[in-house]
Amino acid sequence: MNTWTHGKEFVVAVCDADILGKTFREGRLKIEVKESFYGGRLVTLEEAIEALKTASIGNIVGREIVECAIREGIIHEEAVIWIAGQPHAQFVRMFDYY
Repeated sequence: MNTWTHGKEFVVAVCDADILGKTFREGRLKIEVKESFYGGRLVTLEEAIEALKTASIGNIVGREIVECAIREGIIHEEAVIWIAGQPHAQFVRMFDYY
């Protein structure tokens, strides 16, 4: 998992550990699970879910973390795209900062 804070925004990028560094292609779709983006630190599923629950922007790839994010209500299953057998989802959450 990797995280960034910019002003009031909190960005979380998380993937399953076993796909870090891999590239998946299917037709015109391609996702590179780059260590520079997803590989900040190794965390448990629980830690990743807690971070995603507070994120304003989330980027999630991999069967285990996507399934868990769906189960926890962070993303909807219809928001998931599949690329060469790997699920990928992104979200933007609007917070009221006032």
